[in-house]
Amino acid sequence: MRVAMIGTGYVGLVSGACFSEFGHQVVCVDKDVSKIDALRAGRIPIYEPGLDAIVRDNVEGGRLSFTTDLKDAMTDADAVFIAVGTPSRRGDGFADLTYVYAAAEEIAREIKDYVVIVTKSTVPVGTGRKVEEIVRKVRPDAAFDVASNPEFLREGSAIEDFKRPDRVVVGAESERARGVMRELYRPLYLIETPMIFTARETAEIIKYAANAFLATKITFINEMADLCEKVGADVQDVARGIGLDGRIGRKFLNAGPGYGGSCFPKDTIALVRTAQQFEAPTKIVEAVVEVNDARKRRMAAKIIEAFPGGVAGKTLAVLGLTFKPNTDDMRDAPSLDIVPLLREAGATVRAFDPEGMGEAKNLLKDTHFAADEYDAMKGADGVVILTEWNEFRALDLERVKGLLKTALMVDLRNIYRPADMAASGFTYISVGRPTVTPEPA
Repeated sequence: MRVAMIGTGYVGLVSGACFSEFGHQVVCVDKDVSKIDALRAGRIPIYEPGLDAIVRDNVEGGRLSFTTDLKDAMTDADAVFIAVGTPSRRGDGFADLTYVYAAAEEIAREIKDYVVIVTKSTVPVGTGRKVEEIVRKVRPDAAFDVASNPEFLREGSAIEDFKRPDRVVVGAESERARGVMRELYRPLYLIETPMIFTARETAEIIKYAANAFLATKITFINEMADLCEKVGADVQDVARGIGLDGRIGRKFLNAGPGYGGSCFPKDTIALVRTAQQFEAPTKIVEAVVEVNDARKRRMAAKIIEAFPGGVAGKTLAVLGLTFKPNTDDMRDAPSLDIVPLLREAGATVRAFDPEGMGEAKNLLKDTHFAADEYDAMKGADGVVILTEWNEFRALDLERVKGLLKTALMVDLRNIYRPADMAASGFTYISVGRPTVTPEPA
């Protein structure tokens, strides 16, 4: 089949590349000439493991191409996907649909034969209906359907998520549109991927409900971690104890500094605003947003309290700046709140991240950036782990002790065992677990 993918951001580029990997002819469209030139030259604008190889192989195979010309991309297209940004609108938190609606108008002007217009961007309920109205107004004679096909990609493992998804959700009103979507995803039938067909509004709600539920699990276990610290319990044992219940599940029960990234923060707020608009308030999700915002400030305070007398005049090594490992995405990363608060408290921060340094240098002023994790710790008064990159999971602890002025580690991702850290001579402070101090010699 022939696919036009409007938008070469994270969702558009990953989706377009993976559809081409399925054997479809895909043209990715973007108005940013420099981005298209870079993609044509083989330069990938985002960090996603495996994406560069898939793009390269399918470009060489003639299945994937890039252009700024929507008319050319839509020639003989069976489906055109809208995968543009939907950031939170300033002032009220609603999803900004400016780019979605602009794409709909442009698509309408280029329709020749029947095509399915698919919203891949995360959009509030009713957006598909509005897109249909826009296209119909511009081109009342056009043959088309509008479908919703939300993405469920996890940054850092998006290729696997697209090729082996838990499910594919399609909101479509006609059997013809459903037939096109079935054919697009036909390769997944071989692995018996569930394909759920719903009304468009239902598909749009599914996306927001899924992200809100996962954000709620994260926030719940973070609150349990706070309780564990007060009573001397271990939140990781609590998570295991409840996660083995099939009704709850183990995933997303890792205590830490709060969720961030491109999806959870904006999607939970957008769901809250939509629910309020329709007079069906989501009190649980509202609480999740509030608690997560406060979480990052609480984690900064936790770090400051770990140092006798506070952090004023001290140098802290901070490992990890992106909101999660295996991505260069800094959007709503906990580091963007925590690092400035440490600076305000008088600390000098020396930071390192394997992939996020480029963007971090634009966002974190008055921060020193190190060449690697050990360079960050050289002469520091203690080390803080903010992101659980694999590089930080097996640090040479003897070397770390030799670099630090004080063998103090604040681990906000719980990647080390407290007993091992105590045996290695560290004061070790984690999340939802008892603090340990060096064992007597």
